[in-house]
Amino acid sequence: MNSNITDRKIRFALVGCGRISKNHFDSIAQHGDRAELVDICDIDPKALDAAVKATGARGHASLTTMLATTTADCVIVTTPSGLHPRQAIEIAQSGRHVLSEKPMATKWEDGVRMVRVCEEAGVYLFVVKQNRRNATLQLLKQAVEKKRFGQIYMVTLNVFWQRPQVGYYDQAKWRGTWEMDGGAFMNQASHYVDLLEWVVGPIESLHAYTATLARDIEAEDTGVLSVKWRSGALGSLNCTMLTYPKNLEGSVTILGEKGTVRIGGVAVNEIKEWQFADIDPDDEKIKEASYTTTSVYGFGHPLYYDNVIKVLRGEAEPDVDGREGLKTLEVLMATYRSARDGVRVGLPLEL
Repeated sequence: MNSNITDRKIRFALVGCGRISKNHFDSIAQHGDRAELVDICDIDPKALDAAVKATGARGHASLTTMLATTTADCVIVTTPSGLHPRQAIEIAQSGRHVLSEKPMATKWEDGVRMVRVCEEAGVYLFVVKQNRRNATLQLLKQAVEKKRFGQIYMVTLNVFWQRPQVGYYDQAKWRGTWEMDGGAFMNQASHYVDLLEWVVGPIESLHAYTATLARDIEAEDTGVLSVKWRSGALGSLNCTMLTYPKNLEGSVTILGEKGTVRIGGVAVNEIKEWQFADIDPDDEKIKEASYTTTSVYGFGHPLYYDNVIKVLRGEAEPDVDGREGLKTLEVLMATYRSARDGVRVGLPLEL
């Protein structure tokens, strides 16, 4: 990897000044003592102009022109998902680290290629999974690692949100397309798909149904996924963007031999049940861990950036690198393959 940066601020650039970019701008500003945003680019002049005014960074009309002059150490990719692989590869080949929003790609082969090119170029590939940093999920992950549940029997995740046709899908032609976006599982619920393996462990097989019931998009607005883990646990992920009249819940429930936990709220932000046979100091942290949010993005982006900055300074290992990002992409690909072909799909996809 490139040598550690300790004598100055880490310099970031960003491509794609859309809906999620503000979370990245705010996160870098929060870490202003160690990081700065130097360049941004977007092919939409209005979006670029607004972002330049908001951040004071230099604006560029294309990624290629930005890469030709930027002093950035790491380039953030917040464009439509289908563009991530090509852009990540171009960034890596320019010798810079890549920080990609989720999902890292919309096709399995593209994700694998991103990882390979970044490794060959000797640069980091970071994939944003900011929900992992939520205090509620950190406590849940620790409970699983400490084996407090004993054997885990059942796991249920619900993503009951609302994404309207007008004001969301109609905002941009790429939304809801297979090539650029994917559907409810791949875009909105991908953080919950990530939890399936990150919290519970390796998946043995899965079976999915998807449907496009009410939105005028190519991909699904609703889906159900049944999962069998290698540990023997069974579970499901239920997901819809059609909840009336607004986002209702993003939740995870784990039922085990010696423990029951349910984390709910709009975005896994409130611990609703926390029952274990054995007492642990973590039990005192439950009330502090719950937080109020109206944002389904949660508060994880600044915490995620803290890790990225520490990695580039040589002070930490990446929380989520490209190979970790591939685990979620693999589950998503298996989900879509299962739904399309009407079959149970085993993991890993490739042996």
